[in-house]
Amino acid sequence: MVSTPLAPSSHPLAEYVHRLESGQALLKDTPKNVVEVVGILKSYGVVLDAYSRNLIYIAEHQFLRLFPFFKYFNGEVTLSKLLKFWWHDRINYEYAEYCMRSMLWHGGNGLDEYLDTDEFKNLAVRAIRAKLRGNPFMQGLNGLFPDFLPEQVRQSCYYSGLGQFWRVMSDMFLSLSDRYDRGEIQSIPQVVQHILNGLVADANRPITFSVEIDGETYDIIPKSVGLTFLVDTAVPYVESIFFRGAPFPGTVSYNAQAFQIPAEQGDFTYGALYADPLPIGGAGIPPTQLMQDMRHFLPDYLHEIYRKGKRQEDDLRVQICQSFQKSMFCVTTAALQGLAPHPLDTTDIEQRKANRAFLEQWMNRFVTSRVEVVNQ
Repeated sequence: MVSTPLAPSSHPLAEYVHRLESGQALLKDTPKNVVEVVGILKSYGVVLDAYSRNLIYIAEHQFLRLFPFFKYFNGEVTLSKLLKFWWHDRINYEYAEYCMRSMLWHGGNGLDEYLDTDEFKNLAVRAIRAKLRGNPFMQGLNGLFPDFLPEQVRQSCYYSGLGQFWRVMSDMFLSLSDRYDRGEIQSIPQVVQHILNGLVADANRPITFSVEIDGETYDIIPKSVGLTFLVDTAVPYVESIFFRGAPFPGTVSYNAQAFQIPAEQGDFTYGALYADPLPIGGAGIPPTQLMQDMRHFLPDYLHEIYRKGKRQEDDLRVQICQSFQKSMFCVTTAALQGLAPHPLDTTDIEQRKANRAFLEQWMNRFVTSRVEVVNQ
């Protein structure tokens, strides 16, 4: 059956609308892009593995500790690790917390909604009482500031939720690298399809959270709540980190009278798809920490490309950030394919019209992004 053609889109980014409708990605399919995207996602997968384990450790084992001095040590405090920590020869777990706090602040979807329910409040109070048992100082503090510790429990839920989300993404990116090494991945659409398959496979994976206090398990996010990987962690993550983000200190004024930061959270465009890679390496720019972490795990074939650049390794973090941004447009493509109201290769004219409206609505948010820059 021959499909009825749609009129060309009149959107300013019509090229990308048509590209998605034809099964292509937001990023051009070139051999260099494939190498960059797969290579940087290999490094990112290793880093996410570390981030995920630490976030879950903090949520479960640093629960309601006001001064968790050794929270980045995953329960293994040694002199060697301390020296590496002080010398900054370590994973920058601070970036993982930056992402967690961005998700907590922006909120969205089931996890955010659940944390406002009476069920969560009752479970949180139960766990707080158990944790404070025999601690009169903390009991007194909780009495004076009854909203303080419940807010810490809310934050712990995001530690755990983001950790569980990154666990899936880490495995997905590392398996992508393995498939590339075996010659199974040779194009950007294949990269996107791999990511989409991974998102779909774990879409209904339960997101739960519980802590053990004095030998007893206390549910904070029970399985019965029905929170799942895709809708309740992946979508809010894309919204918070890919699109909105938070303004980097030192790059804009936080003075409300300067009007350099939008008044509405929904108008924020500081996410990974908008950020200028050039400030990477500067103090106060959170992604600098991520790029520093990824530089330690670059596959040789990608590191060699960077060495052959005009500045060789003098701007390594910037080059890593540029590749990372390309990879995030591939992840975003997979997300759009998964969220579209109908399969993008449908031949039904009404379904194609619905997809067109969906894509054009999303393209409105890409107008000021770096989608055209990464494709130059």
